[in-house]
Amino acid sequence: MTFEQPTPLPGAPSLRVGVIGAGRVGAVLGAALRKAGHDVVAVSGVSEASRERAEALLPGVPVQQPVGVAAAADLVLLTVPDDELAALVHGLDFPGTLGPRIVVHTSGAQGIGVLAPVVEAGGVPLAIHPAMTFSGTAVDLTRLAGCPFAVTAMPDHRMVADALVLDMGGEPFTVDEADRTQYHAALAHGSNHLVTLVAQAAELLRRIDVDDPGRLLRPLLEAALDNALERGDKALTGPVARGDAGTLTRHLDMLEALAHTGVALDIPPTYRALALATAQRSSARGALTPMQIDAVLTALEGRGGPPGQGGVGPEPPTP
Repeated sequence: MTFEQPTPLPGAPSLRVGVIGAGRVGAVLGAALRKAGHDVVAVSGVSEASRERAEALLPGVPVQQPVGVAAAADLVLLTVPDDELAALVHGLDFPGTLGPRIVVHTSGAQGIGVLAPVVEAGGVPLAIHPAMTFSGTAVDLTRLAGCPFAVTAMPDHRMVADALVLDMGGEPFTVDEADRTQYHAALAHGSNHLVTLVAQAAELLRRIDVDDPGRLLRPLLEAALDNALERGDKALTGPVARGDAGTLTRHLDMLEALAHTGVALDIPPTYRALALATAQRSSARGALTPMQIDAVLTALEGRGGPPGQGGVGPEPPTP
């Protein structure tokens, strides 16, 4: 998977854009397309927060029902939660009433298969997912500059997809239909679970009266992220990397004692699971000796054994 350097379409016409789902992503992408010269003609939003977001980022754009939004637009932007996408597409009844459109969804885990009714109607189905976390404010418009967008499209439609991404300030790259779920799982695992991990670390620090956990965590986490992106598993430091089973035991004893008081209940299983995964990856690259692996496993889950014999190393071949 590589990043392309697409050429913008010369003199590309302005499109009438309809945004179905004025969530954090939809309102921002609609505003980005408007900034690029497209005409956002309608938006739909169910919640009060969505309507307020649409008013802030897309002032003057009328709020309509989804069918009305789609009927008014040349480019229909579907930015609803992933699990609602298929029902929305079928509910809009593209073959029956709306005719050909450019229809774009922003689900990371789904490709263009979910837009089969758009193909049936003679439209252009595109799956375009920005690899960014959104706040739903104007700040996101700046963050879109150079943002990678995962694009899944038919070969004949790829130029259209690239042009839209470039209009929003992003950089398009191709993800095959069959790879969308794995692509999205990687991003969700890395970003969403990072938020949980940082929040847990900050909670532990606040409980020992550290007023500003970010002051401690920011330089450490920024360095860890940079090192991990550059060196992968080789960037690992800490008790698992050193085989310090005694430190792991003390950590877990403290966390379990804290959980028994009724607070931070989610932290012990998270720490244990991540430490075990860390041990598995360290073992796989030969960074720990069998004795260290055994000691770490005993600390983490009360069982040991060298790699391939109850430990964390690769399983031996089946006879």
